Amino acid sequence: MSLLHIDNLHASVDGKNILKGVNLSIRRGEVHAIMGPNGSGKSTLAYLLAGKPGYKATQGSVLFEGHDLLTLSPEKRARMGMFLSFQHPVEIPGVRLHQFIRAGFNSLRQHRGEPELDPLKFDRVIKKNAGMVGLHQSMTKRFVNMDFSGGEKKKSELLQMSIMEPLLSILDEPDSGLDVDALRDVANCIKQLHTFENAVLLVTHYQRILNYVVPDQVHILVDGRIVRTGNKDLAHDVEADGYDKYE
Repeated sequence: MSLLHIDNLHASVDGKNILKGVNLSIRRGEVHAIMGPNGSGKSTLAYLLAGKPGYKATQGSVLFEGHDLLTLSPEKRARMGMFLSFQHPVEIPGVRLHQFIRAGFNSLRQHRGEPELDPLKFDRVIKKNAGMVGLHQSMTKRFVNMDFSGGEKKKSELLQMSIMEPLLSILDEPDSGLDVDALRDVANCIKQLHTFENAVLLVTHYQRILNYVVPDQVHILVDGRIVRTGNKDLAHDVEADGYDKYE
């Protein structure tokens, strides 16, 4: 059974139709990449799946672990194992990163019927995971994403992903704004966190991150529809020829 199954999904934002019949199935253990030109609906799809307010499905269905995803609140989706990494992670003044992650982690444990981790035990968890994603532990004491570089913001998101251990990670343009070294670091983190028990939906405009995180399937999204699906070679074709022939 598919972990995520999308059938004929249509969606609108501010009254404008953005998604116009998306079909997609993702199984555990797979990495899928959604590629497309600006304005094609890539981020809309990611935000809709995560339940971001203002993104409304007008037709079609989405099943996650067999459950009707579109009827669930964003909080319930997260508790079921869905995670969204933002293209532009928000800054949260006054809230330290380790406090932010601990609150989410303990909420998840409570949902599972497990006891909360006290601050000392959680510090050991976050220290271990920060090292794994290449983020210095001192960064976790800062306010969320305040004065973080582009690469540090992406690693902050991956730190959250590593601790929450979601079933499906939706990564919205994790390569945007990164130099070559930061891109390699972020890609290596994604590969470390991907297992046979979870799945990754990677949204990107460019092919370069797919040199490091090799997808099982690549989907080309144009004008709200998936117009072509293929293996990693499809991403190389897009890099060479652009999106014009798919429009």
